[in-house]
Amino acid sequence: MSDVLLDVRGITKRFGGLVANNDVSFQVKAGELVGVIGPNGAGKSTLFDLLTGFQTADAGEVLLDGRDVTRLRPDQISRLGVARTFQKLKPFTQMTVLENVMVGAFQKTSDPARARMEATKALDRVGLSDKADAHARVLSTGQRKRLELARALATQPRLLLLDEVTGGVDLRSIPALVALVRELNAAGTALVVIEHNMGVIMDISRRIVALHLGEVIADGAPAAVGRDPRVIEAYLGQAYVR
Repeated sequence: MSDVLLDVRGITKRFGGLVANNDVSFQVKAGELVGVIGPNGAGKSTLFDLLTGFQTADAGEVLLDGRDVTRLRPDQISRLGVARTFQKLKPFTQMTVLENVMVGAFQKTSDPARARMEATKALDRVGLSDKADAHARVLSTGQRKRLELARALATQPRLLLLDEVTGGVDLRSIPALVALVRELNAAGTALVVIEHNMGVIMDISRRIVALHLGEVIADGAPAAVGRDPRVIEAYLGQAYVR
């Protein structure tokens, strides 16, 4: 049996005359951690939208365990084991932290007691148990990142897509978030991580996929991608080269 969990084949998405993704192809193996890098406007978040059903591709296909999920709705893809976080944090501010996470848990169960149990477990994993009864509106940016992650984890994903997990977070909070990502991956969850912090993404990823103007310009080991002339020119700049 193939160990490929996610197989992205020639995905293309246009918005009028703008090509957000152009013939994007890559694979993610079960338990793998793949980083996605590229300048603003490279098509990274649009790619996540296409993988999770929030946008529909104009061409190409997305396979999960060999099953075509290209045109499924977000809730259908979620129930198959794919979860994501968003760059722009939008918690349900009038609800408690626990209630926010229960929303994710209800993807896999209709039993409130079971949803509460799964939400409690997710909050414990991300270190937010002490905030369970607090309203989401009082959380800091770093705590909201953890809340977003807990809500995704409550869906019990096999594949987790993280969009800018350290973006907007104070420097002191970054090591704990990185450690959490490592723990999730070590526990067997496959991850695809969009990240602008090059120190973080190069350190945690087994592979890097680099995008520029909606196209894949490099796909390989972090060290090799970091030395790729196309990636240096399009994104990293000569100052990054050691």
